Amino acid sequence: METRIFKWSALALGCSLLLGACNLARAQTIPDRLLLKNYRPKSIYRVPVTHIQRAKYPIIDVHSHPYAKGPEEIAQWVKTMEEVGIKKTMILTYSTGARFDSIHALYSKYPDRFEIWCGFDYTGYDKPGFGPAAIKELERCVKVGAMGVGELGDKGKGLSYDYPTKAWGMHIDDARMDPLLQKCAELKLPVQIHVAEPMWMYMPMDSTNDGLMNAYEWRLDNQKGILGHAEMVRTLENAVKRHPQTTFIASHYANCCYDLSLLAALLDKYPNLYAEIGARYAETAPIPRYMNKFFEKYQERLLYGTDMGCDKEMYQITFRILESSDEHFYETEQFGYHWALHGFGLSDQVLKKVYRENALKILKAR
Repeated sequence: METRIFKWSALALGCSLLLGACNLARAQTIPDRLLLKNYRPKSIYRVPVTHIQRAKYPIIDVHSHPYAKGPEEIAQWVKTMEEVGIKKTMILTYSTGARFDSIHALYSKYPDRFEIWCGFDYTGYDKPGFGPAAIKELERCVKVGAMGVGELGDKGKGLSYDYPTKAWGMHIDDARMDPLLQKCAELKLPVQIHVAEPMWMYMPMDSTNDGLMNAYEWRLDNQKGILGHAEMVRTLENAVKRHPQTTFIASHYANCCYDLSLLAALLDKYPNLYAEIGARYAETAPIPRYMNKFFEKYQERLLYGTDMGCDKEMYQITFRILESSDEHFYETEQFGYHWALHGFGLSDQVLKKVYRENALKILKAR
């Protein structure tokens, strides 16, 4: 009798588990139960699809990082670059000291392929007398082989991307930064800086936020005491205005993708400012006609960048967005948004400048 009861209990448990599994599977197909993180739409439109294996023109990638960690990985990266048409990549190390030296030693074995940029050493930034030691370390990095400074980074709390020290509370327009930025002008070192984040990260994390799926991971709406988006863009402007002889590169369109008139105003006023487009392909691909016009108008001031690793497929999706006029396609492997993407269909003239010629102007000015 006990054996029979046990068998019936086991059968009931099995049925319960099976029913649960069926309910879970069904939950992903019922709209009012579907989790946004599991939303993976597939376009059914029968429209032209462009497969771009290699960039139309040679490219200088002004925004990448030391993703490859050893000689074999670096060699593979160089091979990938050759296959897709990347002629040179800027390795933004954030670093000074031994960390910069070790990265430089690895990548400098390919001087035609990589250019290594250093950071600033903020050690003692919160104490009297900050400046001379940081300048001395900058000059040392240049002697080792640094060709630029970056990526500096500030999401509202202060300059925080650089090794070995984070400078909480000090922003790019702080008077303590003036000697360093002036020294960059003297040494002809371009300075690349990331300010703020895309506006979706500042918005409420609710159903009204159309970038919610990615914004939630990088949210800033819950960060107390930080500078807001407009304030962050203002710190960039203050520094660019105060140092007209220093060349600045604003990472990621200065994170003004939601309203590029903000970036346009800066580009109109300050000839020493450029903007790179890395890691904001998904944020701009929903508005292709607007982007085409923006690139046409500011074709002399925009620079190609990636900031998304070094896989072949990563490069190729950037080519598709910039070069093609494809409509309504998705890319969930590279980007964290659920919305459809569209190609900008940039002209050959614009592509040549954004891909390489604008970067050469900066590099040759050194």
